[in-house]
Order: sequence, then structure tokens, then C-alpha cells
Amino acid sequence: MSQRKGRSALTRTELDSWRVFIETTEDLRTALAGRLQAESGISVGDYRVLLELSEAPGRRLRSSHLADAIGWERSRLSHHLGRMEKRGLLTRDTAAGDNRGAEAVLTDEGHDALRRSSVPHFHAIRELFIDALTPGQLAAARDIAETLRDHLAGLKGPGD
Repeated sequence: MSQRKGRSALTRTELDSWRVFIETTEDLRTALAGRLQAESGISVGDYRVLLELSEAPGRRLRSSHLADAIGWERSRLSHHLGRMEKRGLLTRDTAAGDNRGAEAVLTDEGHDALRRSSVPHFHAIRELFIDALTPGQLAAARDIAETLRDHLAGLKGPGD
């Protein structure tokens, strides 16, 4: 953890580091999202939902758990699931044993869409991220990301 905890003013170096980090990660996300949409016809949101469902037992998840897993508000997810359902990528069923809850269920068509999109998406990840870094830089990027993730998790209060 930084020794500068509690200091409010940012130095020019700190601000420059923050800006290059955030701007570059946004550029990377935009490039990956554009490639995914162009090459596969699915959005990053679609991909995240399909991936979570594909890894879930029975390829199904309660909508509330899916929203938590991908970090979306439930209303945003509900609208998105409706659009995906119209395209045949998933169905929505009543949760087993609980008529109040709903589950998103991955269809075979959705599973195929995920499988077809993964290969070009992984190629784009390699080209735009992995190949730009040395093995040491890649390890450092992971270490930085894990440190930031752990720091943010430690800032969350109960129930967040």
C-alpha cells in the first residue's frame, strides 16, 4: 500500500500516470469491443452474459446472481436479457422452487454464438494486449490489477 495515504493533492507525475493508465485502458476496451461486435455480431455485454451462463451449473443463473456477477444493475440486466432473448441467445424461466425469481438460461444458439465469438476475441486480446507486453510486463500488469482489485474490495462496506 502506498505511503502517501491521506494526501489529497496529486503530483504532476501521479496525475500523468493516472491519465495514461485510464485513457489507455479505455482505448483498449473500445478496440476490443469494436472488434468483438464487427467480427462476431455480439456486444461486450452479450459476451459477458453468455460467458457467465456457459460457466454456470446447467447453463442457468438467477437474474440477481447474474447481475452481481457482471456488476450491472438489475434493471439494466433485465432490459439486456430481453434483447438477447429476442435473438434466441437465452430464455428466461421461473426459478426452480421460487416463483418470485427468474433464471436466465443459455440456449444452444447462445452457446454457439459464444463459441464462435471466442476465437476471434482471443486473437484480438493477443494482438492488442498480450503481444504488446513482455512476459515481465504482463506479470506486472496482472500484479497491478490484482492489487487494485483487492484495494477496491477492501474499501467496500458490508452489503456492497
